[in-house]
Amino acid sequence: MANMMWAGRFTKEIDSRVNDFNSSISFDARMYRFDIEGSMAHAAMLGDCGIIDKSESEAIVEGLKGILADIDSGALQIDTTAEDIHMFVESELTKRLGDTGKRLHTARSRNDQVALDVRMTAKYELGEIRALTVSLIKTITDIAEQNLTTVMPGYTHLQRAQPITFGHHLMAYAMMLLRDLGRLDDCYKRTNIMPLGSGALASTTYPINRQQVCDALGFDEITQNSLDGVSDRDFCVEFVSALSLLMMHLSRFSEEIILWCSWEFKFIELDDAYATGSSIMPQKKNPDVTELIRGKTGRVYGDLNTLLTMLKGLPLAYNKDMQEDKEALFDACDTVKLCLKTFEPMLATMRVLPDNMRNAAARGFINATDCADYLVKKGLPFRDAYKITGTLVHICIEKGLTLETLPIEEYKALCETFDTDVYDAISLDTCVMQRKAAGGPAPESVKAQIEYVRAKLEK
Repeated sequence: MANMMWAGRFTKEIDSRVNDFNSSISFDARMYRFDIEGSMAHAAMLGDCGIIDKSESEAIVEGLKGILADIDSGALQIDTTAEDIHMFVESELTKRLGDTGKRLHTARSRNDQVALDVRMTAKYELGEIRALTVSLIKTITDIAEQNLTTVMPGYTHLQRAQPITFGHHLMAYAMMLLRDLGRLDDCYKRTNIMPLGSGALASTTYPINRQQVCDALGFDEITQNSLDGVSDRDFCVEFVSALSLLMMHLSRFSEEIILWCSWEFKFIELDDAYATGSSIMPQKKNPDVTELIRGKTGRVYGDLNTLLTMLKGLPLAYNKDMQEDKEALFDACDTVKLCLKTFEPMLATMRVLPDNMRNAAARGFINATDCADYLVKKGLPFRDAYKITGTLVHICIEKGLTLETLPIEEYKALCETFDTDVYDAISLDTCVMQRKAAGGPAPESVKAQIEYVRAKLEK
């Protein structure tokens, strides 16, 4: 009991099984830097406000700097038998400074201390994931720029629908990831609020200066209600929700890559460094990276569900249930970072096979809409043009032809409005080049999309 900071109220040793069950050091040890930085700001404020002697405040700060340096260098190993990282740091400080170290926890609780540490950790992770996402978007725009005229079929219902370009297709994912960046930035705003000073739930009677700590730690503002300050984990839910959407986009992209590198499509080939083989089939080259990302998406969804379920029935203020926030948050962050770090180089090293894309685009009558539009531009109502074109497709299927190889006589037999210029109108290049509307697949439109994304990233 002597090692427990809260031991004074108790007369019996805690059961070792309860101690193990209660302990969080195995996962919250990763917050040691933020715990120490928060404690240094708190100690400096205590001294500046005259709550503890200035010399003791300075000694605490120096002692904490020493602990941080020793952990970083490996000279000090975190004790895995400690209850949590907060108790470990305070205990180590007391070993080094004696009674002076015991003054660190004046005017704060572990409740607002852990709330601070989690927010500081989340801020750091948001920055890490944001940088990785930005890097991936840049890679996508670079590949898109190299494929402005690489014609491929666009799909609906996984059926060939209309001709687009590979650059156009890639930029769809750049837009998705750009929205993910926006969500991460919005989440950062609500994460960057400083809870220390909320105490256990009802603040403190000491004349603390919360704004000083807020400024020292780089937060935008302080929490405005002490109950909410220790109970709020909205930012964790919001963060993992944003990560779930990010993973959903990576999963959709992964699914397309899985399709594209199959022999049935063969639009791309993954670099050997980002594929695996089979233990029994020597010909296999499996897209395991993308399959794992697809699978790990469910893991991040599970982390989000953990947080939502953990919080849904909690009365104010702090409850031990909230210890479960960290494992879910950390797992989601680690999973997303691992996926981003692997996905980007896989994408950057893949080989695009433009001839296969174009050959696929040449089949499936994906220029049928353009054939109908040809008649509309010559004065026919769209529904009439639609029916005529549908009949032409039926004739082509019966005769084993395409719209490009169907004789002009067949066109004219169905509608006199057709002339030989129809072949130019339905060529794949024309179909793509003429779709110049903002957001479309024409090269100048895709260039504009690339410039838009890059300008957003610059901001």
